[in-house]
Amino acid sequence: MNNGKLAVVTGASSGIGKELAKLCAKDGYDLVIAADEPAIEPAAEALRSHNVAVEAVEADLATEQGANALITQVGDRDIDLLLLNAGRGLGRGFVDQDWVKARRVIDTNITGTVYLAHRLGQQMVRRGRGRILFTGSIAGFMPGTFQAVYNGTKAFIDSFAIALGHELKDSGVTVTLLMPGATQTRFFERADMLDTEVGTQEKDNPADVAKDGYEAMMAGEAQVVSGLANKLQAAAAHVTPAGTLAEQHRKMAEPGSANNA
Repeated sequence: MNNGKLAVVTGASSGIGKELAKLCAKDGYDLVIAADEPAIEPAAEALRSHNVAVEAVEADLATEQGANALITQVGDRDIDLLLLNAGRGLGRGFVDQDWVKARRVIDTNITGTVYLAHRLGQQMVRRGRGRILFTGSIAGFMPGTFQAVYNGTKAFIDSFAIALGHELKDSGVTVTLLMPGATQTRFFERADMLDTEVGTQEKDNPADVAKDGYEAMMAGEAQVVSGLANKLQAAAAHVTPAGTLAEQHRKMAEPGSANNA
C-alpha cells in the first residue's frame, strides 16, 4: 500500500532498528531499510505483513559506496522519517584490537551516519518538513575503558545530533537523539564482550527502547534517555569526574569481568 509516507531506517535487520521499522510500518509508512547482512531481506518480508511497501538494501554503511547504495534506492522521493540507527561496537583494550575492526566501528557509527544525515537531510530541509532520529547512547557520557572507540563514537553522535537539532530548529525538520543503555541485542556478541559484566547482565528490551525513541521523535522532542535506570545513570555521569567514570566502566567492560560480577 503506497500511502505517500516514507521512512528510511538503517541497522534494521535486528535489535532496536528492527523494532523502529516495525513501529513505522504499523503507522502506515512505506519503508526503505538497510543493514550490512542478508538478514535484512527476511526483516523486510516480515514488515510487509503490515500492508506497506518495503524495500531492503544490503549494504555496508561504513563505506561511502554502501551509503550511496541506500541514497540511490531512496532517489528523489520525499522522506518523512529518517532513523539513523546503524551501529557497531568492539570490546577489549584499544591497542589489542584489530585496527580494521576498530576503524569499521568509527566508519559505521560516525562517518556513514553523518554522511547519510548530510545527504538525506538536505532533501528533507529543501522540502521543509520531516523528522530525524539518531540512535546515540548513554555510553557517550562516559569514557569507555575497554570500549574506548565505541564510547567515543557515541559521544560524537550524542553531541552532533543535539547540535544539528538546534541548527535546524526553524527548518521544519526536527532532530531527536535516542540514548539507550545496554539493550538485549546481538551487539555484545558481535563486539566480543560476552565475558564481561555488561555483556552478561540483564538488559533492556529493544522494543521498549524503540518505542521510547519513536514516540519522542514523533513528538519532536530533542532527546530521550530510554529507561529509568539509564536516566539515573546519565544524570550521575554529568556530575561524576571523568576518571571515576572510566574506572566504573572498567569494572563493567574489562575482559573476564563477568566472573567478578
